[in-house]
Amino acid sequence: MAYTFDNSRPIYQQIIDTIHGNIIRGEWPPGTKLPSVRALAVDFGVNPNTVSRTYSELERTGVLEMKRGQGTFVTENEATIQQLKQQLMHQRIKEFMNEMESLGMSKAEIRQGIDTYRKDDDHDNL
Repeated sequence: MAYTFDNSRPIYQQIIDTIHGNIIRGEWPPGTKLPSVRALAVDFGVNPNTVSRTYSELERTGVLEMKRGQGTFVTENEATIQQLKQQLMHQRIKEFMNEMESLGMSKAEIRQGIDTYRKDDDHDNL
Protein backbone atom coordinates (compact mmCIF):
# COMPACT_ATOMS: atom_id res chain seq x y z
CA MET A 1 0.00 0.00 0.00
CA ALA A 2 1.32 3.43 -0.88
CA TYR A 3 0.01 6.06 1.50
CA THR A 4 0.52 9.76 1.14
CA PHE A 5 0.10 11.57 4.41
CA ASP A 6 -1.13 15.12 4.90
CA ASN A 7 1.62 17.09 6.65
CA SER A 8 -0.92 19.29 8.45
CA ARG A 9 -2.30 16.40 10.55
CA PRO A 10 -0.62 13.83 12.80
CA ILE A 11 0.10 10.56 10.99
CA TYR A 12 -1.47 8.45 13.75
CA GLN A 13 -4.75 10.37 13.30
CA GLN A 14 -4.69 9.72 9.56
CA ILE A 15 -4.16 6.00 10.22
CA ILE A 16 -7.10 6.11 12.66
CA ASP A 17 -9.22 7.61 9.88
CA THR A 18 -8.16 4.81 7.52
CA ILE A 19 -9.01 2.13 10.09
CA HIS A 20 -12.36 3.81 10.82
CA GLY A 21 -13.10 3.73 7.09
CA ASN A 22 -12.20 0.04 6.85
CA ILE A 23 -14.58 -0.73 9.72
CA ILE A 24 -17.43 1.47 8.46
CA ARG A 25 -17.22 0.04 4.93
CA GLY A 26 -17.28 -3.49 6.34
CA GLU A 27 -13.81 -4.34 5.09
CA TRP A 28 -12.95 -5.14 8.71
CA PRO A 29 -16.21 -6.44 10.24
CA PRO A 30 -16.74 -6.85 14.00
CA GLY A 31 -14.35 -9.39 15.48
CA THR A 32 -11.79 -9.07 12.68
CA LYS A 33 -8.20 -9.55 13.78
CA LEU A 34 -6.08 -6.60 12.68
CA PRO A 35 -2.53 -6.87 11.36
CA SER A 36 0.22 -6.79 13.95
CA VAL A 37 1.71 -3.41 14.83
CA ARG A 38 4.83 -4.23 12.80
CA ALA A 39 2.89 -5.47 9.77
CA LEU A 40 0.68 -2.39 9.67
CA ALA A 41 3.71 -0.14 10.17
CA VAL A 42 5.31 -1.74 7.11
CA ASP A 43 2.06 -1.32 5.12
CA PHE A 44 1.89 2.38 5.98
CA GLY A 45 5.62 2.96 5.85
CA VAL A 46 5.73 4.39 9.37
CA ASN A 47 7.47 3.69 12.66
CA PRO A 48 5.85 0.87 14.68
CA ASN A 49 5.47 3.31 17.59
CA THR A 50 3.05 5.31 15.44
CA VAL A 51 0.86 2.27 14.85
CA SER A 52 1.10 1.33 18.52
CA ARG A 53 -0.18 4.79 19.44
CA THR A 54 -2.97 4.40 16.87
CA TYR A 55 -4.06 1.06 18.30
CA SER A 56 -3.93 2.41 21.85
CA GLU A 57 -6.13 5.37 20.92
CA LEU A 58 -8.63 3.12 19.14
CA GLU A 59 -8.71 0.80 22.14
CA ARG A 60 -9.31 3.79 24.44
CA THR A 61 -12.34 4.78 22.33
CA GLY A 62 -13.67 1.22 22.30
CA VAL A 63 -13.30 0.65 18.56
CA LEU A 64 -10.57 -1.96 19.01
CA GLU A 65 -10.02 -4.60 21.65
CA MET A 66 -6.57 -5.95 22.51
CA LYS A 67 -6.55 -9.55 23.65
CA ARG A 68 -3.39 -10.55 25.42
CA GLY A 69 -1.48 -13.16 23.44
CA GLN A 70 -4.00 -13.10 20.58
CA GLY A 71 -3.76 -9.69 18.97
CA THR A 72 -5.92 -6.68 18.23
CA PHE A 73 -9.52 -7.03 17.08
CA VAL A 74 -12.36 -4.83 15.86
CA THR A 75 -14.92 -4.55 18.64
CA GLU A 76 -17.93 -6.82 18.41
CA ASN A 77 -20.05 -4.17 20.10
CA GLU A 78 -22.48 -3.11 17.35
CA ALA A 79 -23.55 -0.02 19.34
CA THR A 80 -19.95 1.23 19.33
CA ILE A 81 -19.70 0.74 15.56
CA GLN A 82 -23.05 2.47 14.96
CA GLN A 83 -21.91 5.36 17.17
CA LEU A 84 -18.71 5.58 15.11
CA LYS A 85 -20.74 5.70 11.89
CA GLN A 86 -22.96 8.47 13.24
CA GLN A 87 -19.96 10.43 14.54
CA LEU A 88 -18.15 10.23 11.19
CA MET A 89 -21.27 11.14 9.24
CA HIS A 90 -21.89 14.17 11.47
CA GLN A 91 -18.25 15.24 11.12
CA ARG A 92 -18.32 15.02 7.31
CA ILE A 93 -21.64 16.87 7.08
CA LYS A 94 -20.30 19.62 9.33
CA GLU A 95 -17.16 19.94 7.17
CA PHE A 96 -19.31 20.11 4.02
CA MET A 97 -21.62 22.74 5.53
CA ASN A 98 -18.69 24.85 6.73
CA GLU A 99 -17.09 24.69 3.29
CA MET A 100 -20.30 25.66 1.48
CA GLU A 101 -20.97 28.51 3.94
CA SER A 102 -17.39 29.75 3.48
CA LEU A 103 -18.21 30.01 -0.22
CA GLY A 104 -21.08 32.33 0.70
CA MET A 105 -23.94 29.91 0.28
CA SER A 106 -26.94 30.07 2.59
CA LYS A 107 -28.41 26.99 4.22
CA ALA A 108 -31.41 27.28 1.89
CA GLU A 109 -29.10 27.30 -1.16
CA ILE A 110 -27.21 24.30 0.17
CA ARG A 111 -30.48 22.45 0.80
CA GLN A 112 -31.66 23.26 -2.72
CA GLY A 113 -28.35 22.08 -4.16
CA ILE A 114 -28.61 18.78 -2.29
CA ASP A 115 -32.20 18.31 -3.50
CA THR A 116 -31.11 18.96 -7.08
CA TYR A 117 -28.22 16.53 -6.68
CA ARG A 118 -30.55 13.84 -5.32
CA LYS A 119 -32.98 14.28 -8.24
CA ASP A 120 -30.20 13.74 -10.77
CA ASP A 121 -30.63 10.31 -12.40
CA ASP A 122 -27.05 9.38 -11.54
CA HIS A 123 -27.73 9.88 -7.82
CA ASP A 124 -31.28 8.60 -7.39
CA ASN A 125 -30.25 6.02 -4.83
CA LEU A 126 -29.82 8.62 -2.07
